[in-house]
Amino acid sequence: MSGSVQVIVLAGGSSRRFGSDKLAASLPDGRTVLDHCLLGMPSAWDLVLVGPSREVPSAVADRVRFVRESPIGGGPLAAIAAGLEVVTADVVCVAPGDAPRAGEVLPLLVAALEAAPLVATAVLSDGEGQANPVLAAYRVRELRDAMPPEPAGVAARTLLSLHHREVLAPFEVPDIDTPEDLAATRLE
Repeated sequence: MSGSVQVIVLAGGSSRRFGSDKLAASLPDGRTVLDHCLLGMPSAWDLVLVGPSREVPSAVADRVRFVRESPIGGGPLAAIAAGLEVVTADVVCVAPGDAPRAGEVLPLLVAALEAAPLVATAVLSDGEGQANPVLAAYRVRELRDAMPPEPAGVAARTLLSLHHREVLAPFEVPDIDTPEDLAATRLE
């Protein structure tokens, strides 16, 4: 795997609030939440899925590599660290597998990062001061330097200590945490 940008897709959570595997839940068009996320990724970017191996759409299968965080269930920062171990690009995006439209916003984040050479990351913001470190584009070197030696259980928000730029999406980028979120998700 190589290329100018790679994506770490966080796909190993326990889905406690959802009650079952939310990534396997179907959206109204019959595709799963994770399938929407993966199929929306830019086609030139390789994907590192952090979580258990699972079937992925054939359109992306040749670009996917599976890895596991250590310990399993160690949280988003441990998952990012695990994915980072196999990343070869200079820029890496992080996206939650439960955000069906994540791939659509990643090019905006990469463009914002490229336009600001002195920042380490461009993160999605909700416009109310909430920056999302697990929906972001990072310069790999700075991300590796910021990673704690034992990332399990450490909040991903610690990555916001990196010099970052917040980016607003021109559309809603929902994530699916509950069955109600799934029911309310619109993909147009």
